[in-house]
Amino acid sequence: MKKKMIPSKDRPTRPITIRMPVDVLEDLKRVAPTKDLPGYQSLIKFYIRQGLRLDLERLWESEERTKKLEAILTECGLKEEQMSKIWEALGSENPRKKTA
Repeated sequence: MKKKMIPSKDRPTRPITIRMPVDVLEDLKRVAPTKDLPGYQSLIKFYIRQGLRLDLERLWESEERTKKLEAILTECGLKEEQMSKIWEALGSENPRKKTA
C-alpha cells in the first residue's frame, strides 16, 4: 500500500538550517527552472521527498516480509527461543520483542 504524498501547503512546516557547499547551491539554482520549480529550495524538497518515498517503500516492503516470515515460523510451530535464534542469525531484531 503506497502512501500518497500530501502537498506541503496542507501540512504544517518548520524552518530548518542546513549547511551546503556553495557549488551545490549554484547547481540547484541552475537545475530548478528545468524542473519547472520556482527555486532551489523547492528542488531540495523535491529531492528529499523523492528519496524519502523510495526509502519508505523499501522499509514497508521489509516490514511486510518480516511479518510474513514471522507468520510462517509461527505456523511451523517454532518456539519463541527458536525464532529468536533465527532473527539473530538474520541480523534482525525479533519483531515480537519490539517495544511501543
